[in-house]
Amino acid sequence: MSETRVITGKVRFSYVQVFEPRAMNESSVPKYSVSLVIPKEDKKTLSRIEAAVESAKAVGEKSKWGGAIPKNLKLPLRDGDTEKDDDVYEGCMFINAKSSQKPGLVDADLNPIMDKDEFYSGCYGRASINLYPYDSNGSKGVACGLNNLQKLQDWERLGGGGSTAEEDFGSDDDLLF
Repeated sequence: MSETRVITGKVRFSYVQVFEPRAMNESSVPKYSVSLVIPKEDKKTLSRIEAAVESAKAVGEKSKWGGAIPKNLKLPLRDGDTEKDDDVYEGCMFINAKSSQKPGLVDADLNPIMDKDEFYSGCYGRASINLYPYDSNGSKGVACGLNNLQKLQDWERLGGGGSTAEEDFGSDDDLLF
């Protein structure tokens, strides 16, 4: 396995965009993406990511940044307690992973997931990611590429959509006439 590739422990998926690529704005290339929410207690996953970031920095020093690590280097692993005002990120670190290529999606038994309702923001699983250096438009840092995802557990959906239309409208108790 590459020194910049990481298979995470159990993480929560947020901002899931893995069935269709999405552009951040009109001038950007559409990408698949997901935010990996990693409990701070998962020292094993966090240390693997930190080691891969260091390996990517060493690659960047030689191949992208002219023999020196830049002072204002942007790093991908971020603290949910200080950067997010969201209970989901409390006590967690997070990393945003993106790819131009559609990631492989499998369930706990390694069966492919094709149904968009089966893989969603809020479920838990593991991710295969790759850390790499970049130097683009004056910005330098380490980014996180998305390889593959494995769903391990259902959980409460994030971002709304926690109920079906049948559940919302199945009772006429609240009809206003």
